[in-house]
Amino acid sequence: MVRRIETESVSGFIHEPGHILKATGAGLALTHGAGANCETPLLTTVAETFAACGITVLRFNLAFRRNRRFGPPHPSGAAADRASIRAAVAALRIEVAGPIYMGGHSYGGRQATMLAAEQPDTAGGLLLFSYPLHPPNKPKELRTAHFSSLRTPALFVHGDSDPLGSPEELRAALELIPATTRLIVIERAAHDLGKGRIDPAGVVTALLETRRSAGSA
Repeated sequence: MVRRIETESVSGFIHEPGHILKATGAGLALTHGAGANCETPLLTTVAETFAACGITVLRFNLAFRRNRRFGPPHPSGAAADRASIRAAVAALRIEVAGPIYMGGHSYGGRQATMLAAEQPDTAGGLLLFSYPLHPPNKPKELRTAHFSSLRTPALFVHGDSDPLGSPEELRAALELIPATTRLIVIERAAHDLGKGRIDPAGVVTALLETRRSAGSA
């Protein structure tokens, strides 16, 4: 079941496990990239698959998108975007009693990692699609300054033709993260992951395994 949520601080959709499914008690707060909103096919497909696996999903709009329909975020609004992720996690905690994961596509995932670095107790795991490691054609401008402060287990899902970071560059960057990490590379996929074949159910399994591995480490 999918229902809309509109509050002062959260705008999006909640995907609940169906009545015939056994809910796991876990939740996922999932958001979008710089040029999109929470209604993208990628986020919708991931949310539907996670719900089918018994996980409640809140896919939501970041603050910058709530303020305007079009246009990219401005660096001055990054703190507000992270606050909207915190608000989404808080809204999801009302829905579920188990562990909560957070993340998103590109810019949204990056802001989730920065929030996790600032406040490690926000979520139990990170799910990051197409992490924007650097701007296109600027491999030296890495967006990894906070990686050494990440203590939250993280799953990265990345296209092998992503101009914002190759799998090799991302693997090197993950060495900076002290938490448990895992990388899934999608063949023939660019930054939008639109042309790659993603196995959402496999992503669910990998995310849960990443968190379990961290717990047993």
